[in-house]
Amino acid sequence: MSQKPHLIVVGNGMAGCRAVEEILARDPNKFRITIFGSEPRVNYNRIMLSPLLAGEKSFDDIVINSEAWYADNGITLVAGDAIVAVDRAAQTVTSASGRTESYDRLLLATGSDPFIIPVPGKDLPGVITFRDMEDVDKMLAAADAGGDAVVIGGGLLGLEAAHGLALRGMKVTVIHLMPTLMERQLDEAAGWLLKTELERRGQTILTQADTGEVYGDGKVEGVRLKDGTEIPCSIVVMAVGIRPSTGLAKAAGLDVERGILVDDHMMTSDPAVLAVGECVQHRGAVYGLVAPLWEMCRALADSQTGNPSGYTGSVTSTKLKVSGIDVFSAGDFSGGEGCEDIVLRDATRGVYKRVIVKDEKVIGAVLYGDTADGNWYFDLLKKEENIADIREALIFGQAFASGGALSDPKAAVAALSDDAEICGCNGVSKGQVMACVAGGATDLDAVRATCKASASCGSCTGLVENLLALALGDDYSGERTVKTMCKCTSFTHEDVRAAIVEKGLKAIPEVMQEMSWTTPDGCSSCRPALNYYLLCAWPAEHVEDPQSRFVNERMHANIQKDGTYSVVPRMWGGVTTPNELRAIADAADKYGARMVKVTGGQRLDLFGIKKEDLPAIWGDLNAAGMVSGHAYGKALRTVKTCVGSEWCRFGTQDSTGLGIKAEQMTWGSWMPHKFKIAVSGCPRNCAEATIKDFGVICVDSGYELHIGGNGGIHLRGTDFLCKVATEQEALDYCAAFTQLYREEARYLDRTAPWVERVGLDYVKKRIVEDEVGREALRNRFLYAQSFLQVDPWAERASGKESFLHEHIAEIRPFAVVGGAA
Repeated sequence: MSQKPHLIVVGNGMAGCRAVEEILARDPNKFRITIFGSEPRVNYNRIMLSPLLAGEKSFDDIVINSEAWYADNGITLVAGDAIVAVDRAAQTVTSASGRTESYDRLLLATGSDPFIIPVPGKDLPGVITFRDMEDVDKMLAAADAGGDAVVIGGGLLGLEAAHGLALRGMKVTVIHLMPTLMERQLDEAAGWLLKTELERRGQTILTQADTGEVYGDGKVEGVRLKDGTEIPCSIVVMAVGIRPSTGLAKAAGLDVERGILVDDHMMTSDPAVLAVGECVQHRGAVYGLVAPLWEMCRALADSQTGNPSGYTGSVTSTKLKVSGIDVFSAGDFSGGEGCEDIVLRDATRGVYKRVIVKDEKVIGAVLYGDTADGNWYFDLLKKEENIADIREALIFGQAFASGGALSDPKAAVAALSDDAEICGCNGVSKGQVMACVAGGATDLDAVRATCKASASCGSCTGLVENLLALALGDDYSGERTVKTMCKCTSFTHEDVRAAIVEKGLKAIPEVMQEMSWTTPDGCSSCRPALNYYLLCAWPAEHVEDPQSRFVNERMHANIQKDGTYSVVPRMWGGVTTPNELRAIADAADKYGARMVKVTGGQRLDLFGIKKEDLPAIWGDLNAAGMVSGHAYGKALRTVKTCVGSEWCRFGTQDSTGLGIKAEQMTWGSWMPHKFKIAVSGCPRNCAEATIKDFGVICVDSGYELHIGGNGGIHLRGTDFLCKVATEQEALDYCAAFTQLYREEARYLDRTAPWVERVGLDYVKKRIVEDEVGREALRNRFLYAQSFLQVDPWAERASGKESFLHEHIAEIRPFAVVGGAA
């Protein structure tokens, strides 16, 4: 048997690997394949670098082809070793390390290079681009170091870089040469709306601003505009455009103009060399969007496997999330002679729609804020359909234009043609999704795994789910392998938390509207979770929604089986005074408590209090200096201590004092679930610290910290986090761990299942190994504490006030919304 011809792919990016995927789908035995990549990693989704920078995704989340994919398909991956020379006569390539390989077919997928504006200072340390993982790592390091950032370029990449850096805590200024942001995708009106919204979120946007130089002594210190304006900063992100990467092809003697010249079968001037992606020029056009790349890859695979259908060019549309804001554009929106504009503006909803019509055909569209009908307008544009009959309703969308016949979302997607694009990120059409369902996919996760629709940014999730419902009918349950937040939504807890931060959502109705809740007011499952996620994301701005609290939290007491309530005043670290005991005794007598019980958390519980007496009994207790112990709340419950070194002959440290400080620091903080702390004065562990959410074991040389324990039905011992030397370090680690749990756990998750799900190594990486990140978490926790009011009388609580008074001047400058490090 003759050996299979050798296909070498230069470029391990989205275009090169997609071309290989398409070939494998048609004929998995066609080639022996070797892929060379300049980066030392597997293929990943560059479109998702922005969520990676913003902290919304990890690298594993954006991997397209794992190491297993290369191995399973017999592909040799040479990562981190770029091809530097092509010998077309010998049909060989040579890599930077000196490795030489011969080919039968060579595929160039070298992508594009970022454009650096030629201004003085462009080579200073601190000037970076935004094209790959290395750039993201540089930006993350700069954000961790603190300071201000300047982003040059108000296109998509520039705005995404600015958004990510802002979420990382940097003050960001965007400099854009043109009068309108994203002028290639948006008209003037939509660009103005985008600029206004980004400025509302705290970014500084300078349009018609021309960069004169980047200045600094040995490193970036600022940017000077040509009008003399100076903007101090510690990093400059250049995001002014890209150019096809043609150097390798040009050196090999291939025909090159703006890009590598290719025919309809993606063949270069050398029949043995193919090219695809951003590096090519086809019929005079160079494309920088993913949809044309996918079409090129399909045409290339067809031609290499005996079905030369050919690529004839692309009509492009752009459907994007810019800093969490939905925008869409397609076709020609410049207008001009013979063109008519149909415009809808809804200032309250932040929606702008403009459809450009010529000769009763849609030739362009711009949508801002509501892009649900973008695919439909694009379908009309591509097919050049006459819209005279639906002209009056055209701007209101597909459902209205059909006379209401398509008001059902399933009917709307049914009306789309099979070649209508559903997922722009991965180039998936309606026909491909339906074929995926016909092949056995019965839920969203199966579709994502099979054809990748909805697997990247997620903006097409609703369309995919409607197609599932259309194809499967009553057999489609809406259930997902990945657990959704509740029956009211198709999104997970993590999806919702990310959207709240990314889109700046501040109220429950706003979340439900933005994320297309299927019920008008949510349910008893999602409303408390949404209330908590909003509070955690926006501690300074959150407006409490009492109806989204469980009854115990609304009444600030625990309801009992006879309808009365139990009241638990707080005792700091389990320590009380005669005055507090007198106040409790007086309250028990006055309000007829039928039992006074010492709790497992070293407090006194007053049972049998009538509902109507709750405000009065709390008023009396508060007058005596006592506040709620939150025995009812998804909050800090208790800090259990032993007497430690002050009294016990075995005690090694002042465990009682540390416990009181920990309780004063953490009380009043809403959590995903109840949270308990304990401090034991020696390894005998009398305070049972190793079954608490956060436990401290005092030893002669310091403090051993433990996390993720709980008692109850399913007992779980803690995991050892680390050992620290000082009391202050123990408090700092406690604050950081608590905030990480608050920001990342699902509502109603105790720390035990959360730690098991994310892994102890992950928690250690965030809390122990990342000193800067730990400090940021600690600061965010203390900042949030200055706003949270779990208790109706918390503003008068001396314990919390005294602790925060010492720290608030220190922590306010570190405040970052939404939990971004």
